[in-house]
Formats: sequence, C-alpha cells, structure tokens
Amino acid sequence: MMNKRGIVVLVIGFTLIGISLTLAASVIPSTLNNPDDLSLASLFDGVFDEISDDVQIMPGDSIYVSYSVQSYDVPFLWGVQILDYQKDDKLSINISNIFGDNYGEFIQTEPILFELLEISQSDTLNFEIQNIGTRDIVIVTMFSEDPDNSDVFTDSNSPVNDMIFPLMVSGMLLVFGIIIFIIGVIVLLVDLKNYQTSKKEF
Repeated sequence: MMNKRGIVVLVIGFTLIGISLTLAASVIPSTLNNPDDLSLASLFDGVFDEISDDVQIMPGDSIYVSYSVQSYDVPFLWGVQILDYQKDDKLSINISNIFGDNYGEFIQTEPILFELLEISQSDTLNFEIQNIGTRDIVIVTMFSEDPDNSDVFTDSNSPVNDMIFPLMVSGMLLVFGIIIFIIGVIVLLVDLKNYQTSKKEF
C-alpha cells in the first residue's frame, strides 16, 4: 500500500494557502468592486492629513490643488495615484508656492508617485497636475505633514494597524503554505516511486 504522508503534507500546505488568502480578503474593503477601485487613500485611512476627491483629467488639461503646510522644519509627504492606470499614462506635476518659488517638477509614469519635501516654514503649496498622456485618467492626491511622527503606526487601534497586521500574518502563512505544498509534492513523488519499485519486486 502506498504511503499517504505526501498527500497529508500537500493538504496541510493547501490549507495554509487557503487560510492566507481568506485572511487577506477579509481585511480588504468590501466596497472594492474591481482592481481599478483600489485606492491607497481608502486602504490607509488615517495616514494622510488630507485626501482629495477623485478627479478626472482629459489629455492636455490641468487641474490645480493647493495645500497649506502649517508646520515648519518638517518633512512633507505628498502623493498622486492614478486610479484607473494603464500603460503610457503620464502626468506632469509642478509645485510652487504663492510667491512663485518653485519646489520642482515631477513626471509620473507609474500608478503611484510619492515624494518628500523639506518645508522650512509654513507655506501654501500649489500643485499643477497636467495630463500629458493620450486618454482620460482619474487621480487622487494625498498629503501628510511630518509623517515620521505620525502615531498611526504606533496606535494599536488605528485602521492601518487593523489591516497591516492581518496582511503580515497572511503573507507568512502564504509563504509557509507554498513551502509545505512543495515539500508535499516532493514527498508524494518519492512515495510514488518507492511504491512502484516495491510493486516490481513482487
């Protein structure tokens, strides 16, 4: 009779993978109907001080977003996400203040762009975001002052920690599950070979 240990190991590995996927799915917001709806702003609620509404930009058009930085001598994190990203989408982002001082121009060719600026004094930053691609796109902007000192990652009751910890556990279970599954396949093949050899001997 063939040894069943390989099958048992396979089942254990497959079970761990299933638990991992179920756990990951349980912490993803249920409002997401498809991958295009996946917004960092909704996943990491509480990380950012200000999040814009979804804005559509047609090719060649620009939108203007302003943010008043209240702190000084702190890092300022800003980000832009293209929600319905497709290959060849491209944005030009120009940042200046009310006095015309330039904080830089950035070209975004990926779904998400984050940059950190050092702000020496309270200032109002103006973001000119131009769609230099060939199709309509939808974006969301995110801003956070002094993210290094944010308590969102240290507060055990924060929404971010409620999601990150289960995802970390899910990731570890997935890795262990895949490893055990592979071991199960190897053991099963060895047992099958031994079983066939023992049959030939008889």
